[in-house]
Amino acid sequence: MSMRNAADEFAEIPSTTLADLLGRAQVMDIGVLPLWQPVPRVAGPAFTVRCPPGDNLMLHAAIYRAAPGSVIVVESGDVDYALAGGNVCAIAQRRGVAAFVADGVIRDLGEVREAGFPVFARGVIPVPGTKKAIGTLGEPVRCGGVLVHSGDVVVADEEGVVVTPAARRDEVLAAARAKLAEEETQSLDDWEEQHRARVEKALLEQGFTG
Repeated sequence: MSMRNAADEFAEIPSTTLADLLGRAQVMDIGVLPLWQPVPRVAGPAFTVRCPPGDNLMLHAAIYRAAPGSVIVVESGDVDYALAGGNVCAIAQRRGVAAFVADGVIRDLGEVREAGFPVFARGVIPVPGTKKAIGTLGEPVRCGGVLVHSGDVVVADEEGVVVTPAARRDEVLAAARAKLAEEETQSLDDWEEQHRARVEKALLEQGFTG
């Protein structure tokens, strides 16, 4: 399965399903949020960027280097200066970038929202960053507490951002499809019965008899 095809397939999978399968370590922290709602679910191979604090040069370079369908994932660690604004997001969108996922902030949110370009980040600030510092492109980065390699599959929606390691994409996709198929055949009554049994078992194991 090609990376692009895998990403298309992952667009059908909610982040909650992936979180159930992958665990906490692959889920970005709650500070990396969609900056406008309702945001569509996006999925794509990560194109990783590291920007030194206060500088956005490498993200601006990335929009001309990332393949169409990519999710540009940025390590910045800075919330005092914007990584991108309306024009940069518009050019990224025009070039086929699926979304920005940034451990940092942007500006011109109204323009970004109007264009419908998905951005998951820590917030907004009107102050632009400089373009003087060299970081990295395509190297592993840490975004929202998750280690991300270029080519990992990023799924982002209103629930959060989950990263599937590239080496596990086929395995995780198959497991996610199976889980969703099982859930579709389960009524609420069935779910309640199984849920209550699990809850009562857990209580009993902890010595609760009330």
